[in-house]
Amino acid sequence: MNIVNGRVLLANGEIAETDLGIEDGRIAAVGSTVGGGETLDAAGLLVLPGIVDIHGDAFERQVMPRPGVHVDQDIAFMDTDRQLVGNGITTAYHGITYSWEPGLRGAEQCRTVLDTLDRLQDSFGCDARVHLRWETFNLDAVDEVLEWLGAGRIDLLAFNDHTPMIVREVRGEVKKKIGQYTGRTGLDEKAFVALVDRIVAREADVPAAIDTLAAAARANGVAQLSHDDRTAESRNHFDAIGCKIAEFPMTDEAAARAVALGNPIVLGSPNVMRGGSHNGSLNAADMVRVGRCDILASDYYYPSMMVSAFRLADNGDCSFAEAWSKVSTNPARAAGLTDRGDIAVGQRADLVVVDPDAPGRARAKVTVSAGDIVHRMLM
Repeated sequence: MNIVNGRVLLANGEIAETDLGIEDGRIAAVGSTVGGGETLDAAGLLVLPGIVDIHGDAFERQVMPRPGVHVDQDIAFMDTDRQLVGNGITTAYHGITYSWEPGLRGAEQCRTVLDTLDRLQDSFGCDARVHLRWETFNLDAVDEVLEWLGAGRIDLLAFNDHTPMIVREVRGEVKKKIGQYTGRTGLDEKAFVALVDRIVAREADVPAAIDTLAAAARANGVAQLSHDDRTAESRNHFDAIGCKIAEFPMTDEAAARAVALGNPIVLGSPNVMRGGSHNGSLNAADMVRVGRCDILASDYYYPSMMVSAFRLADNGDCSFAEAWSKVSTNPARAAGLTDRGDIAVGQRADLVVVDPDAPGRARAKVTVSAGDIVHRMLM
C-alpha cells in the first residue's frame, strides 16, 4: 500500500509533500513507494500519525445511553470502535473505572468490559487497550486488580480518588448530584448514602492499598497515572512510588511540581475545544502556552482530540507539530509504546489522512491502523 502526494508530518516536526510506502503493517518507506497494494492519492490533504488516546471513557454513553438503560456490550464497543477510527484514533486506552459503587462503574461492569475487549480485539479497527481507573477506596478489589496486573490485562493503571467529592455531594445539605449517583448505581438515595458511610469508614487502609498496587504495576511494567492531583505533596508521593504521569492536575501548584519532576501532564482535549474546563479546573490552552501540558486525551468526547490540535495551532498556542505530538507521540511514549506515534521507517503504520479545511476544522478522510484501512470517506 502507498500514500502519495500528501503533506506528511515527519518525525522531525517538518511537513513535507512526499510519499509513504507501507508493508506488513509497518512504514516501509518515507519519500518513496513500495510495490503492490492500493495507492491512495492524498493531494491537498495532511498525512499524520494516528492519534493515541491515553484516556477516554465516552464508551460509557454507548454502554448506558440513559440512566438504567443498558446496551449489549458487543454492540456498544463495536459502535465505539467506529467512533474512534472515524476520528483518527488508532490506539485507545479505554478508561474503565473500577469503583466501590455498583452499576456502571462497579465490579461486574468492569469485569464484563475487560472480557468484551479481550473477545472483540481482533474485530476492532482501533488498537483497544485498558486504562484501569481504580478508585482508591475500592479496597475489596485490590486482590483482583493484582491478579489482572500479573496476567497482563491492564495496560495503564490510574489512581482515582473521587470518594471525598462524592461524600460532599451526597452528605451535604444541597446534595446536588445524588440523582447522578443513584441513576448509574441503581440504588435509592438511602442505600447509596449508607454505602458511602461504609466505604469512608475504611479510609485508614487506603494508603497501603495504593502502595501495594503501585509496586505491582512497577513489577509488571505498567505505567501509572495519578488523577486530579491538587498539591505538590501529592505529586511528590505518587512520583516516589513510580506513578510518573500527572493526569488532570487541578492546580498550578500540582502542575508546576509535575514539570519539576519531569512527569508528563495529561489534560483534556475537550477543555481546549470548549475554551476551558467544564468543572472550573485549569485551562488546557493556557497550560500549553506555559509548558504545562504534554498530552491531550479525549476524556469524554472522542472528536475533540483532532479539533484541539488544530485549534492550538490556529490560536498560536504552539506549533502544529507540537500540538499533534500531544495527541500522538507524547501519549504513546508516556504509555510505554515506542512503535507508534510518529511517521518513520519501521514504525507501525498507524496514520490518519486529514482534510484540514473541513467544517468544524479537520476531518479524518482515511484512517490506517497497522497498515489496514479501517475508516474511509469519499476521497
